[in-house]
Amino acid sequence: MNNRLPPAWSKHLKGRSAPPAKPPQAKPLPTRPLPPSRTQADDLLLRQALELQKAERLPEAEELCLKVLARTPNHPLACYILGTLGIGYDNEKALRYFARALAEEPRNPYYHLSLGEAYLKLSEFTPAIRHIQEALELKPDLVEALCALGDAYNSFDKGEMALPLFEKALKIERDHPLARIGLPRALTSLGRMDEAARHLKEAIERRIAVPAAYNALVRTRKYTEEPPELAAILRELEDPSHMPEEAAALHHAAGKVLNDVRRYKEAIDHFKQGNQAGGQTFDIGSYRRWVDAVIETFTPELVASMAAYGSPSEVPVFIVGMPRSGTTLTEQICASHPDVHGAGELSKLRRIANGIGLRDSADANIAKSVAAITPELSKTLAAEHLAYLRERAPDSLRIVDKMPHNFELIGLIGVLFPNARIIHCRRDAIDNCISCFVLQFSEAHSYSADLETLGLYYREYDRLMRHWSKVLPGRIFENQYETLIENQEEQSRRLIDYLGLPWDEACLRFFDRAGSVNTYSNWQVRQPIYKSSVKRWKNYESEIQPLIDALGDLADT
Repeated sequence: MNNRLPPAWSKHLKGRSAPPAKPPQAKPLPTRPLPPSRTQADDLLLRQALELQKAERLPEAEELCLKVLARTPNHPLACYILGTLGIGYDNEKALRYFARALAEEPRNPYYHLSLGEAYLKLSEFTPAIRHIQEALELKPDLVEALCALGDAYNSFDKGEMALPLFEKALKIERDHPLARIGLPRALTSLGRMDEAARHLKEAIERRIAVPAAYNALVRTRKYTEEPPELAAILRELEDPSHMPEEAAALHHAAGKVLNDVRRYKEAIDHFKQGNQAGGQTFDIGSYRRWVDAVIETFTPELVASMAAYGSPSEVPVFIVGMPRSGTTLTEQICASHPDVHGAGELSKLRRIANGIGLRDSADANIAKSVAAITPELSKTLAAEHLAYLRERAPDSLRIVDKMPHNFELIGLIGVLFPNARIIHCRRDAIDNCISCFVLQFSEAHSYSADLETLGLYYREYDRLMRHWSKVLPGRIFENQYETLIENQEEQSRRLIDYLGLPWDEACLRFFDRAGSVNTYSNWQVRQPIYKSSVKRWKNYESEIQPLIDALGDLADT
């Protein structure tokens, strides 16, 4: 999210403010122009809050903003800053504060834009697009809004609608990093890899968002011999001025190229350095306790008793599993059927879960939250979720949500949608974990940054999935990645049959499917099925012992 301060503030606050991804690792982001405060005292406190935000002293920044609101309720700038503090960490909180700021100044384009971006982070595409369009009506040349609308369309699998927005943004501001990276991202989602690569190379030549551009560039193709980009990336890594996240992007870019050209030891070294540069940590003990609570609460008897109040609809299909387990490939096969719509990775179910207290946090009381789900609430939540899905494809018989981490919420799915299809994608445990480790995931996947932690996390995922198979016996389709690779037609037919639909030959040519694909796998899903990803971990065997040890009996070596 991009927030520019007004000229009046710029002389006081040089540099960038820091709406956080998650304390204490807030990431600095640009600021956007805002009106001055209404009183001198408020003005002083909010300047201090922005300085504290920039210094990543986030609780102190929040405290000052709350002081302003105690004195001047609904002060728009105080609400706005509190909203930026929530983005990426507590998006519901961000939504509330941006809405309050907008209520005070309904013609402020930056407030509309920020609210739209908050909705976008929650996968609420309809209100996101509405508010970003309103921002553009108020300020047609607002580059950040053009790029945000492009991102919204891209996230909504409408890459063809995103392209002209990024192109317009570049005409207004030729070197704006959001536009420079956004345009090739839209092209990549549409499978136009060569054009995307050309734009990324131009961004690199013009020194715009260089680490991100290199990381995106190397994913537009598979290399068979060492390209000149590798030496350039390694030279960039010698520059000490790169931020940690930028260094991480460069290490992952180098690792990807080295992996392609089969220099595996060098590749894994860069992947390790990239993950270390990100500085992410994960509390596996806390997560294990959360899984314990979920298993203890969602018994087969409880889910069966509550399911009577959910929606009988057969429209929802949930593809779940670890990231990089074949979820995108599975969705593409299903969505190639004329009666199936692939909606991509949606955060709606997670938002519902968080709203009723099922969030993965140390203070979560899972049993109490589930006990509070009344029959009326079940019906309301299911109807709301179904309407949300229907926005994407009003006439489709099945709508697929392929958010992998919905594996944590299968109990909730069983309560809200007793007739929903659930496809669980499994893959060789070591292959799956290595495929996660070598990607620069967001902080939401911080478990993947360390080999031992990743293996222990996989064990918790496996334990939870074994529990769900007892809660919903016979209801979950186990889609083994290696089986799908080996017997594409046979397994694809099983998938479509599980969806309750007649077979369609288009499902065998999923890679010809039109439309945009937004995933780390967007190059792979444009190709016919290939087998080189099976037992890929053998290339790294001497370097990944901590992972193998952590997986224990799940490591089928």
